Amino acid sequence: MKDTRIVVITGLSGSGRTTVSRALEDIGYFCVDNLPIRLLPVFLEIQLSGANEITKVAFVMDTREREFVEKFPEIYGELGERGFNIEILFLDAKDDSLVRRFSETRRPHPLSESGSVIDGIKKERQLLEPVRQLAQHVLDTSEYNIHELRKRVQELFSQIAPKKLVITISSFGYKYGIPSFSDIVFDVRFLPNPYFVERLRDKDGTDKEIEAYVMRHDEAQAFLEKASDLLDYFIPLYEREGKTYLTVSIGCTGGRHRSVVIAERLAERIKEGGHKVFVEHRDLERG
Repeated sequence: MKDTRIVVITGLSGSGRTTVSRALEDIGYFCVDNLPIRLLPVFLEIQLSGANEITKVAFVMDTREREFVEKFPEIYGELGERGFNIEILFLDAKDDSLVRRFSETRRPHPLSESGSVIDGIKKERQLLEPVRQLAQHVLDTSEYNIHELRKRVQELFSQIAPKKLVITISSFGYKYGIPSFSDIVFDVRFLPNPYFVERLRDKDGTDKEIEAYVMRHDEAQAFLEKASDLLDYFIPLYEREGKTYLTVSIGCTGGRHRSVVIAERLAERIKEGGHKVFVEHRDLERG
C-alpha cells in the first residue's frame, strides 16, 4: 500500500479529464472512470491487498456522480487515516476556454438546467471548490492543446515519486493575465525591455542575443541572485509540509523576452540544487 501511487483525477467538465486519464494509462496506470465514491474504499481494499498488487492506479471522479461532491472530503480523510496516500489532480480552466470547448463539441454542460453553458460552469465551479481545496495538484488547462496536456501530466506522474516536490518555472505576459495556477509570482517588468530595440524586437528570450541583452544589466543579475536565495529558502519548507507541486511564474509585459530569459536562468539555478525542474513559456508564441 505504501508503494502504490493513487491518483484521483477530478475538475471541471471540459477541462481535459479524459485526456489525462488516457495519458496516465499510457505510462502504466490502471484507470477507472466514474467510479461511485462509496466504492472507492472497497476497490482499494480489494485491489491493493491482493497477490497481484497494482502499483499505479487513477480514478476519474467528478460531478457526474451525484454523491461525489458531498461524500468525497469525508471518504478522502478516512482513507488517509487508514494509510492510503491519495493524490488529487484538479483540472481547471478559464470560463471562456470551457465555453469554447463545449461550443466546438456541441455538447450540453451536464449541470446546465437552462441550457446555458456558462451557468453550468459557474454552478460546477462552486460545487467543486471544497474538492479543489484538498488538491495537491491544480492544473489550469486553458492554454494547453491535447498533446501539451498529455506531456505535462506524464512528466508530473511518471518521473517524480510521491512526496517529491515538482517545481515548474513558467514565464508569462501580464497583458494576457497572471496564470491562475501560480504559487509564487515574480514581476520582471522593471528590467530594460528588448522590445524597444528594433533589431531585437522580433526575437524571443530563447535567442542568445536577447539573453545577453537582458543579463548584461546589473539589476537582472541582482534579481536572479535574490530570487534564487528566496526559493532556496522556500523549497525545503514546502517539502517539509508535504507539498508536491510548486509553480513559480515570471512575468513581463508580453511574455516573450525578459520573463523567458529569467525563467530559464532561474531554472538552471534551482537544478544545481538537485531539484527536478520543468520550464514552460506560456506566451512565447503570441504576437
